[in-house]
Amino acid sequence: MVHPLLFLEFFRKLLAPLHITGASADAIAYTWLIIVLLLVLSILTTSAMKSIPGGLQNFMEAVIGGIENMIVETMGEHGRPFFPLIATLAIFVLVSNLIGLIPGFFPPTANINTTAACAIIVFLSTHVVGIKHHGLHYLKHFCGPIAWLAPVMFFIEVIGHLSRPVSLTLRLFGNMNGHELVLMIFFGLAPFLVPLPMMLMGVLVSFIQAFVFMLLAMIYIQGSLEEAH
Repeated sequence: MVHPLLFLEFFRKLLAPLHITGASADAIAYTWLIIVLLLVLSILTTSAMKSIPGGLQNFMEAVIGGIENMIVETMGEHGRPFFPLIATLAIFVLVSNLIGLIPGFFPPTANINTTAACAIIVFLSTHVVGIKHHGLHYLKHFCGPIAWLAPVMFFIEVIGHLSRPVSLTLRLFGNMNGHELVLMIFFGLAPFLVPLPMMLMGVLVSFIQAFVFMLLAMIYIQGSLEEAH
């Protein structure tokens, strides 16, 4: 197994010509590592699929089925087409959160650039879906229910929509970066059993933050599909 420090050093040299250094280089390096791990996991799961699932296939079917059921329960049957987007974001965010619990590894979601990229994907997808579904009538979502208040409501709605990627970015970044800092402090003070409760709490935080990010993405996309009143 490649030591994380050697892994970091390799990607730092790879990113040096692009003048990407420090925490940003670490975030990009571990993002690539997670992408490769998820790709390998997908290949291993799909290459040995059986009619009677067992082991890895059974586990992955439970994960994928759970996410699909949550999407249908939240968005209805018309939410199924957005399963690839929402499931990919959920699994990526979750694995990014959990990888930080491995000593020596850095969670990409503790870097604001990673969380901002995920939030922007949700933001753009929301409005692309809204325009594709409603056409120009999608602008009614920004005008409010009263015609003479439309000019005022438009700017209020625009500000509200622009705040969504900001809140998605800062919520995930703040929670994961804060937990990472606390964990580093505990490891510095007492590197043995004392950090263990914080690591267990980190597992819970990782799942909660991935769930919140996925839930908000579903709510935003669902809102763009609804008819404006």
